[in-house]
Amino acid sequence: MEAENIIKELTFKAIRSSGAGGQHVNKVSSKVVLFFDVWKSENLTDEEKELLTKNLHSKLTKDNILILSSDESRSQHKNKEIVIDRFYHLISNGLKIPKERKLTKPSKSSIQKRLKTKKKLGLKKVYRKRPDGY
Repeated sequence: MEAENIIKELTFKAIRSSGAGGQHVNKVSSKVVLFFDVWKSENLTDEEKELLTKNLHSKLTKDNILILSSDESRSQHKNKEIVIDRFYHLISNGLKIPKERKLTKPSKSSIQKRLKTKKKLGLKKVYRKRPDGY
């Protein structure tokens, strides 16, 4: 993945921010929305596209489009920088392959400890019972 080439595939849209702010909010489009189509990207390999689809499935639309937005700043340029940084961070995390977990056996002492506590709890329940003579 090359950052310079991928930025050419991003689509940006500036819209009005929501919330309080007075006259400035009503006349300035400072919120920036980023769109990235994962499967139409020419700079990602098929393996990377599948990995992104799998790892970012909750953030993608049904058409496999990633949508990010930022309205943290009053400046449209600052919001664009923020959303691009967020995009790169998300993509780099989405392309990481998690390590496989190595199965380990429990130690002998932990097995003995578990069996000892089970025996203790079992005896506690036995002592709660009514004696047979009554």
